[in-house]
Amino acid sequence: MAEQLARNEGCRDRQDRRSDIPFFCPFHLGIKSGGRVGARRLNSKWDYVDYYPNHLLFCIVAILMLSVLDAYFTLNILARGGEELNWFMLVVIEESVEKFISVKLALTGLALIFLTIHHNVQYLLRLRVRHILYIVLVSYMVLIGYEILLLSWF
Repeated sequence: MAEQLARNEGCRDRQDRRSDIPFFCPFHLGIKSGGRVGARRLNSKWDYVDYYPNHLLFCIVAILMLSVLDAYFTLNILARGGEELNWFMLVVIEESVEKFISVKLALTGLALIFLTIHHNVQYLLRLRVRHILYIVLVSYMVLIGYEILLLSWF
C-alpha cells in the first residue's frame, strides 16, 4: 500500500499532459489520427469531437459563401429602389456599407462557429444541431433564389 502511494506521489509531480494543447493542432487539420470523430456512447446527447466531418466543412463554407452573396445582392436590390426589411440591418446599413458587410459576416461567422462546435448536440427528439446547419444552408439557397428573382424584376 505504501509503495503504491509513493508511486502515485511521483506521478503527481509531473506536468499535466493536457495543459499545453495548441489551439490549432494536427488533430484539427486531420493530419494525425486518434482524435475522436464520433460519439463515445450510443445514445448520448452531448458529444464533442476532436475534428469534424468533411460534409460539415462543406456546409459551413457554403453558408459563408451564400452569406457573402446575400450581402452583395442586398446592396444591389437597395441600390435599385428596394428596402431592407430587417430593422437591425437597416440601422447598420444606414451608418455605412462597410459596417453592414462586417456585421453581417461577423454574426454569420460567430453563429457558424457556435453551431459547428455543438453539431452533435441533440436539440429536440431526434433533431441535432447539425440538422439546423443543413436547414440554414437550404434557407440561404432559397433566399438567394428569391433575391435573384427580385433583381430580374427591377
